[in-house]
Amino acid sequence: MDSGAASHPRYRDPYQPIEARVDDLLARMTLEEKVAQLGSVWVFEVAPGGRLSEELAGRRLAHGIGQITRIGGASDADARAIAALANVLQRYLVERTRLGIPAIVHEECCAGLMARGATVFPQIIGLASTWEPRLARAMAARIRRQMRAVGAHQGLAPVLDVARDPRWGRIEETFGEDPYLASVMGIAYVQGLHGDDLREGVVATGKHFVAYGVPEGGLNWAPAHVGRRELLEVFLPPFEAAVREARLRSIMPGYHEIDGVPVSADPELLTGVLREQWGFDGIVVSDYTAIDNLRGYHRVATDKAEAAVQALLAGIDVELPSVDCYGEALLDAVRRGRVPVQAVDEAVRRVLTVKFTLGLFDHPYVDEERAAATFDMPEDRALAREIARRSIVLLKNEGGLLPLPRDIGRLAVIGPAAHSRRLLNGDYHYPAHVDVYRQMVMVPGEQPPFMPPMPPPGADLEQWEAEAYPRHFTPFVTILEGIRARVGPRTQVTHARGCDVTDPSTDGFEAAVRAAREADVAVVVVGHKSGLTRDCTCGEFRDAADLSLPGVQAQLVWEVLRTGTPTVVVLVGGRPVALGDIARTAPAIMAAWIPGEEGGHAVAEVLLGEAEPGGRLPVSIPRKAGQIPVFYGHKPTGGRSQVLGDYVDVEAGPLYPFGHGLTYTTFRYDGLVIVPEAVPADGQVEVACQVTNVGERAGDEVVQLYVRDVQASVTRPVKELKGFVRLHLRPGESREVRFTLDLCQLAFYDRKWRRVVEPGEVEVMIGASSQDIRLTGRFVITGDQIVAERKVFITPVTVT
Repeated sequence: MDSGAASHPRYRDPYQPIEARVDDLLARMTLEEKVAQLGSVWVFEVAPGGRLSEELAGRRLAHGIGQITRIGGASDADARAIAALANVLQRYLVERTRLGIPAIVHEECCAGLMARGATVFPQIIGLASTWEPRLARAMAARIRRQMRAVGAHQGLAPVLDVARDPRWGRIEETFGEDPYLASVMGIAYVQGLHGDDLREGVVATGKHFVAYGVPEGGLNWAPAHVGRRELLEVFLPPFEAAVREARLRSIMPGYHEIDGVPVSADPELLTGVLREQWGFDGIVVSDYTAIDNLRGYHRVATDKAEAAVQALLAGIDVELPSVDCYGEALLDAVRRGRVPVQAVDEAVRRVLTVKFTLGLFDHPYVDEERAAATFDMPEDRALAREIARRSIVLLKNEGGLLPLPRDIGRLAVIGPAAHSRRLLNGDYHYPAHVDVYRQMVMVPGEQPPFMPPMPPPGADLEQWEAEAYPRHFTPFVTILEGIRARVGPRTQVTHARGCDVTDPSTDGFEAAVRAAREADVAVVVVGHKSGLTRDCTCGEFRDAADLSLPGVQAQLVWEVLRTGTPTVVVLVGGRPVALGDIARTAPAIMAAWIPGEEGGHAVAEVLLGEAEPGGRLPVSIPRKAGQIPVFYGHKPTGGRSQVLGDYVDVEAGPLYPFGHGLTYTTFRYDGLVIVPEAVPADGQVEVACQVTNVGERAGDEVVQLYVRDVQASVTRPVKELKGFVRLHLRPGESREVRFTLDLCQLAFYDRKWRRVVEPGEVEVMIGASSQDIRLTGRFVITGDQIVAERKVFITPVTVT
């Protein structure tokens, strides 16, 4: 520490304004110390085996460091050990470096803190299926508490990409295909992670800026072919909503390019749009290795120094996950005048501002003894179960097969996902992600310092999971276990795995068919294995050209259907499945997505009628991959083949549309009111209707508001979601739903690239899905066209 510490420099005074503290500290820093704040280090690069190495720390942390990467996510440490190591690393930085600047510790937290023992919530595509922002906010708040308890300050979530290609493996991490739904759910997630005060909160990171969810061919990291108007109206809004409504404090650009420019080197997006247009005042962090990708992948930089210059001048403040281009290469570029020191200072100022805002200088340590008590508490598991239950989408229920009676005589539970814990995990859940570290060397010549065990060759996977998970992972409830826990005492439940997710062997078919023939009902649980390794079928790096069930699972379903036993197909996984003729033949189909640790209980509750299916699709499910892209908000000339409509070999529309989901009861919509029927372009419209449960069971309905600009100066989508609310109604109960639609939400970019609201007729549609429209009406925008400076991202809804 420098002698100035004794005089208590201004940056150490907690009563000084943050701006003054940043100014004081920045003025004291050498160039090396400044550049160090723009870098990061993997935890095992300085603490192999979970113990600080003085030698490695002396080399990697001598001038301080901006961020530490994944103390929990890249180790096998439990909560107390994570907190203890965080304290050790912070103490080194505070007490052993000249200026004593603490580090931001970042972790993955897409659907739960990615660390041993932390709660495994349902994957985000399932959270989106709840259509309940309150659950997104509640989940993120639970994640925040767990992260801060172990010394983590930044979460690399949420994914705000609008995803319109289910071939892309990462669709499971998104809120789906619609910009409004992604905006509303994304705002809620950011608010939950931030909390009311960032001194006790976690910085959320919106990713992957921008249009990353529509890659060429559905292939990860591939170019995004989007036009400027589509970029402005579809893909940017969820990010802008999070910045303006939730004050998002971090952005991560994607690996991809748009129109020849890698996003990580695009100042028009990272500075022009983000900072100058939106007023974003947080930090932009690179995706892992993305800066060097400018050299080795995109080939727009000749060396690491040029890659660093391009990224820094574009607007990237911090290089993740480890110092590479933002080390000696950047220092050399500054010294040679290839980048001005002012650009470094601006980035460092943003990094330090976030650190002060988080309270790191005043409270750099955490209570190690209390850390363990914060992981996977009973209320966390209860929330995970609620989200999983409310995420389940009933796609088909022919003849009212569901719900099953609790006292059913014989029930066969079949399929590779029926009794698997691993298949209830998404790609950025801890149990799935540790497979990555097993299969790669993160530091040359050094293996990551952990490992939960792997199943030995030829092991019974279900038996191995039952024994290994309680010791090394968060406890999970499989779907088979959930069913057995809920059926009546006289119900006989048999189980047959049938096949693996990808293995071509059909050796298990005979036992599965026998179990089905002997049962009153068969429940076949099939789907995908999510993760980042080659044995996975969805998740990051795991893109697919075929959307049918992987392996021989479709054959297994057919063999069970041929027995004539009434069959329920339960789909597990993060990618929508094109079921083909199975969708026509199977009497009941349910999408459970990736339901997490309490998924077994949730699925069983819905199957047996203890809970009502209320989830709705956040994506359209195509009939075949050849239809892609399939999304509801297409232009008037899209969505069909001219002039006859369908493809030669298949219908042009989706198998199941956006917003679709059945219930165990029936709802009636009536009494549409639109007030006023004529309104100026800067006004508001009230849209109201009555929704009544006319069935015999209580149930959930998601009331969806869509609009269509009937005629405009540029082509407009046939429908745009502009509001929604989820209701729970008892039999005979009726509620009024009232949407307050601000007309600036109808604004679009005209031929002169002005964001305008034009006069003319607007069609209003209220329904149970994008195709199941129950009520329609119209209003007229009067007067002159206006340029819409104001933006509203959420439509208020009142339920009475």
